[in-house]
Amino acid sequence: LSSRPPAPAALNPWDVMLCVSGTAIACENALVVAIICYSPTLRTPMFVLVGSLATADLLAGLGLLLNFVFQYVIRSETVSLLTVGFLVASFAASVSSLLAITVDRYLSLYNALTYYSERTVLCIHTMLAGAWGVSLCLGLLPVLGWNCLHDRAACSVVRPLTKSNVTLLSASFFLIFLIMLHLYIEICKIVCRHAHQIALQQHFLTASHYVATKKGVSTLAIILGTFGASWLPFAIYCVVGDPDYPSVYTYATLLPATYNSMINPIIYAYRNQEIQRSMWVLFCGCFQAKVSFRSRSPSDV
Repeated sequence: LSSRPPAPAALNPWDVMLCVSGTAIACENALVVAIICYSPTLRTPMFVLVGSLATADLLAGLGLLLNFVFQYVIRSETVSLLTVGFLVASFAASVSSLLAITVDRYLSLYNALTYYSERTVLCIHTMLAGAWGVSLCLGLLPVLGWNCLHDRAACSVVRPLTKSNVTLLSASFFLIFLIMLHLYIEICKIVCRHAHQIALQQHFLTASHYVATKKGVSTLAIILGTFGASWLPFAIYCVVGDPDYPSVYTYATLLPATYNSMINPIIYAYRNQEIQRSMWVLFCGCFQAKVSFRSRSPSDV
């Protein structure tokens, strides 16, 4: 009996959907990474942050693909543990990069006169180094022993992560979400204050200024709303859920969380005019922009 090969696991439709989601995430973000690496003009702090976000989401997509392959082809608890750690590090880097982009947007408005300086570049690189360092540590925790492979009672809704591990991850997410919420509220205040100052200088608020202000606030609301709607259900369920609950609850909250990595390149990359021009150059090679590239601040996106 010991020499008999293990029976193949039944294909779970939820795992298939996660695999499809991972494929779409990897393809979308691989294109963004290729465009930023290919275009010498995309070397500003804003695009460095967008590149970090795309890289993290690309790794997350690849992690979902590897998790599917190793779950149904190479069935090993050790490999599963490595895959879960890789996914934790990738998604943590994605969320951390979103926080760094939010901080950068706030600084570009709060310190507009000194934004394009060496100090800003140093600040961006420091934030990214810290974000990726913390994400790597979070991903290594289950690999280094913080797992429930030998203690099933300590398992969380995301096996083989322990309950204390997912509680730490959820608490970190809630903290990041609150910081982003506070910063976006401050950004909205700055935008509205700028519009009011322009109105005072021109003695009235023109329709274009009103539309631009409303559009800017609406865009920020969509960005934060999308982020919250994607991750909050899974983060909350990780805290209140029980491993004895049906696994469908975990899948139903995890799948929308992966959609955030699918939406990120649309929000932060493909809407940008410089990246759109670079896509033409990358795929056609014959597109010559009549308008020279200009370095835009995150507040323009």
